Amino acid sequence: MTTPIPDLVPAQWLAAHGDAAGLAILDASHHLPAAGRDAAAEFADGHIPGARFLGLASLIDQTSSVPAALPRPEQLAERLGELGVTPNDTIILYDDSAIRTSARAWFMLSACGWENTAILDGGLARWRAEGRPLEIGSLEISPAPPPNLAPARAVRSKAQMLANLDTQAEQVLDARSADRVFGSGIDPVHGGPNGRIPGARNLPFTEVLNPDGTYKSPEELRAAFAAAGVDLTRPVTTTCGSGVTASVLLFALHLIGKRDTALYDGSWSEWGADPDTPKAQGPDA
Repeated sequence: MTTPIPDLVPAQWLAAHGDAAGLAILDASHHLPAAGRDAAAEFADGHIPGARFLGLASLIDQTSSVPAALPRPEQLAERLGELGVTPNDTIILYDDSAIRTSARAWFMLSACGWENTAILDGGLARWRAEGRPLEIGSLEISPAPPPNLAPARAVRSKAQMLANLDTQAEQVLDARSADRVFGSGIDPVHGGPNGRIPGARNLPFTEVLNPDGTYKSPEELRAAFAAAGVDLTRPVTTTCGSGVTASVLLFALHLIGKRDTALYDGSWSEWGADPDTPKAQGPDA
């Protein structure tokens, strides 16, 4: 599409423009193991008409020591080519996941320089709630040459996060639930101890969403970040368990125009597993 579209599109807009030339709709659903769900099988059973399955669960750099690391640019480019996505396409992402995985896909693409990317507000659940049609099976896809993607920017390493403990140049914001961030037991999602990076603030990713899964208004988002103690005039790096829900906060920050943001991709899965990293545990630490 040549006409710019907003970063967040409603179901009504997608229903009206879904078959437009130059638009690629990608299902970015992915689920935690405990959910017991098969995203690929669910896609085959019913998806937004014209959508292609991104396969987010396999977009991981297996050569990295970082748990569930972002894919290498060539990995992501190869997947886009397999799905027939061309460099001039506008990508609309959606998911049917409790952890809003379309934001993870949005960050992957944006960090590698793909500019024309948007998220369907409320995802597949909203589409269904509005009584819109679903398609069964999958498209017959004509592959395209892999696009040229840049190395991911705005990604922080463990070494950079350790250095930030001293400089405090970037605010660290944890997207996990408060019981995992401030609790003293075992992390119910990834195992290991609960806790946080010293000095990290907490804004559970669910706090930037309405009950129906749509994103809150810009005014409400700004209020949520302020209530979490975030100074929006200073850089922010987000973290979570494995870099997924941290991306939800990054997208919410993007919606209010904040660009000096980054993702700690290793997140608590990496930090918490390293016996040498300092950790804060408990509400008063």
